[in-house]
Amino acid sequence: MRTNFLIKKSVLLILSAQNFSEEEYLIISNALNRANINIFIASDSNSLCIGANGFKVKNDIQLYNVHESNFGGLIIVGGSGIRNYWNNRTVQSIAKKFAKNKKAIGAICAATIILSKAGLLSESATCFPDDKRELEKDGIEYKDAPVVVQKNIITAQDSSAAPEFIKAFLYEFPKI
Repeated sequence: MRTNFLIKKSVLLILSAQNFSEEEYLIISNALNRANINIFIASDSNSLCIGANGFKVKNDIQLYNVHESNFGGLIIVGGSGIRNYWNNRTVQSIAKKFAKNKKAIGAICAATIILSKAGLLSESATCFPDDKRELEKDGIEYKDAPVVVQKNIITAQDSSAAPEFIKAFLYEFPKI
């Protein structure tokens, strides 16, 4: 029983190996820490994930070692580097497994496109405005809104929406 509680109090953050949004990462991780939620970083980096301005974060787990059963929720952090993961089957598979188990899933900025390409979005979502055509190519209506909540999936436009995004995620998180 205690182990199950710890899993529910853990969130997996996926960061790109290069050029992740440091602002999004810091806002999200600080809010999760304040909420006493354990954070684990997953990436395909062999050592450190390097943000757009040189901020470095050590990943805890390689993407191929992620088991969704160990976490209560998933957030994919945006930034220009996440565009290299739009068609990454491993990241898409991770997101699909979280969705199948009805766990809270969040994607911010360009990371929303991963959820779209994985077939997890229906109806509408938001993403970085420059990427809206990618969203629409997948048949998803782009909403020009800071945050869009659709069942257990939360998407956000960009780093300016990160505070609202993490509030929505934390609100949905205990329900899952």
